[in-house]
Amino acid sequence: MKLLILSLAALLTTGSVFAADPVIHDKTGFFVHLDVDKVLSSTDTYGQCGIVPARLHYLDHQGREHVLDYQVYGTGCAGEN
Repeated sequence: MKLLILSLAALLTTGSVFAADPVIHDKTGFFVHLDVDKVLSSTDTYGQCGIVPARLHYLDHQGREHVLDYQVYGTGCAGEN
């Protein structure tokens, strides 16, 4: 009976480790190598002017979900080329 209880406790402990946040938060930098298989969503910067925060949600080739936060120049600056 003790062995059964210990086995159940070990299983629950192991399961809680795998239940952690499955999204990987990538770090930004000048040379970020991304393994993008499918883009889930990205920030729409239309109508924003100047440097604005943006976010990219994507899946890598192993099916893991990633989030990348970065800065981008908005495309809605009127009167600028």
